Amino acid sequence: MQLQTEIPLLSARFNQIDYSAKVLLLGSCFSDNIGAKFDYYKFQNLSNPFGVQFHPIAIETLITNAINEKFYTESDAFFHNEQWHCFDAHSKFSNASKAMLLNDLNAKIETANLFLGHSSHIIITLGTAWAYRFIETDTYVANCHKIPQRKFLKRLLSIDAISESLDAIVSLVKSINPSVSFIFTVSPIRHLKDGFVENTRSKAHLISAIHEFLGQKSSINEQLFYFPSYEIVMDELRDYRFYKQDMVHPNALTVDYIWEKFKSVWVSKDAERILDDVEMVQKSLAHRPYNPDSEAHQAFLDRLQKQMDVLKGIHQHITFP
Repeated sequence: MQLQTEIPLLSARFNQIDYSAKVLLLGSCFSDNIGAKFDYYKFQNLSNPFGVQFHPIAIETLITNAINEKFYTESDAFFHNEQWHCFDAHSKFSNASKAMLLNDLNAKIETANLFLGHSSHIIITLGTAWAYRFIETDTYVANCHKIPQRKFLKRLLSIDAISESLDAIVSLVKSINPSVSFIFTVSPIRHLKDGFVENTRSKAHLISAIHEFLGQKSSINEQLFYFPSYEIVMDELRDYRFYKQDMVHPNALTVDYIWEKFKSVWVSKDAERILDDVEMVQKSLAHRPYNPDSEAHQAFLDRLQKQMDVLKGIHQHITFP
């Protein structure tokens, strides 16, 4: 008896991710979850340089600013609740010092600009189609920073608006990096603060917009792809035990499950062999000996160092603490 449906996935025919790849992950905090997997397995990657970006227009703004090297000035910062903030960035950048905030943001502009120009793959995870427009400047923001809601207009982005934003994102990046591959996905994180029906409408807009956009392009030739993260959670897992206690965020088991699915499609077989060796080293580094001074443990450390040296000899960017 089969008690689970399974979405059929085919391995990517070309442009798979190996250890020479440079992967940029942008979007929902689900991007951070998958980015943590790339970190753990020592792939070259950059995840959400400006923090999580939930809707496509926020991602478009980030990419536009990074490509154009638009550096932030004092006019881009505002003071609220004893800290300086920027509407384009996550609150983790907020700072009691305006100068420190601007320095941090401009350093990230430089980092993002460099990575966009050299990325082999860009993974964009869309979280919601609901967006907030700051009335005073008539612009969409990435983060409201707890400014009173009366100062914003909340809008559900239309399918056409999302599709147009994705088109702008791809066109901008390909103007400086024509060979990059894009992988689009929708976050399984439930935005229930918007409401149950509203969350469903939002996800439907995102999914429809991505496929409308891909349908307008020769997706394979343009190197544009879709990965069904949202559908895997909805149709394969379908159980609240795969969520954290908040019933909103997928738990570690779910992230592991989706990572394994993603790996089966996008990580090359050669990279998988190195990935297995990296995992062995990572588990060994996490080992806590009963007797750190014993001969057995010193021999263990010697073997471990040799394993790390071999991996670094293959790919110099692979480093361990």
